Amino acid sequence: MSTKKNAEARDRESSWTTAPGIALQIRAGFQIASVATGSTPGWHGDKKAGKAAMKERGKLLAELQERLYAEARQGGERRVLLIVQGMDTAGKGGICRHVLGMVDPQGVHLRSFGVPTAEELSHDFLWRIRRALPPAGMIGVFDRSHYEDVLVGKVDELATPAEIEERYEKINEFERELVDAGYTLVKVALLIGYEEQGFRLLRRLARRDKHWKYSPSDVAARAQWPAYMDAYQAMFERTSTEYAPWYAVPADRKWFARLAVTELLAQALARLAPRWPEVRWDPRTQAAQVLATMPRHTAQLSVEELRAEAEDVAAESEDYRNGVEKLITQDARKDAGERVGNGQ
Repeated sequence: MSTKKNAEARDRESSWTTAPGIALQIRAGFQIASVATGSTPGWHGDKKAGKAAMKERGKLLAELQERLYAEARQGGERRVLLIVQGMDTAGKGGICRHVLGMVDPQGVHLRSFGVPTAEELSHDFLWRIRRALPPAGMIGVFDRSHYEDVLVGKVDELATPAEIEERYEKINEFERELVDAGYTLVKVALLIGYEEQGFRLLRRLARRDKHWKYSPSDVAARAQWPAYMDAYQAMFERTSTEYAPWYAVPADRKWFARLAVTELLAQALARLAPRWPEVRWDPRTQAAQVLATMPRHTAQLSVEELRAEAEDVAAESEDYRNGVEKLITQDARKDAGERVGNGQ
């Protein structure tokens, strides 16, 4: 990467004054009613800068994901699970398309959870979740999740208060089990404002190509908005743990929500520091055998091209190491005191 490009990248990244892993993490005293859903906690750049920073971070995210995937090919058991919750129109699908769209799709395990089927209802509420967990080496993405059972289940009174309390405990035990088994959990709640959601629903109704996304039940859910906010507050208080914390992402500005999730996901992967697996054969010996099958002139050209490519890869590896080190030791530790949902 050129000096000019390095400087431009640093300028874009410097717009984070407080790392999202710090600014957006739910802590003691968090109140959902205090969240300004149009705010950008920790980010002091505009939309243009945010999109540029996301694109730049996406390059590192893609390599981290590829390394994690490659690691699993030789027995690695680590994996990442991104859980995305939010009210209708909060932007869950946009996170899947725009954030995960920056990495190799073969390394992404996406699952959406709607109304439980008859078979799913015949089992414990975590049964369908366990069946959808990502394999080793993958980034799993849950568009809605087991948390529906303490949100919709609570608001629509599909379970008794005692059952909801029991589910909180079961969720905490389940997530502890996942972490102990090598999962890294990134739990994101996209918090959209009541007025902004109304505008987004109207946009869907105004566009024929978006009608399929709309349901008359969306209006009924708006009528229960206070109850849903109470359910989210209870969910945060009961299930944001040290080993699997929640991150509250203001979502009125779609670009900010996508930028924040990109950074949270990149930081989670950087902490894993996945490595290319070691092979059991000698690359030089194998290269010589391949070259032996090629005409002499072509083989000579291939050797020259490979030397140049090896130099490029070495430079890219250096950029990668520097990027990961900076992400872990500097970017993830930025803290100007900004916090979401505590009145600041």
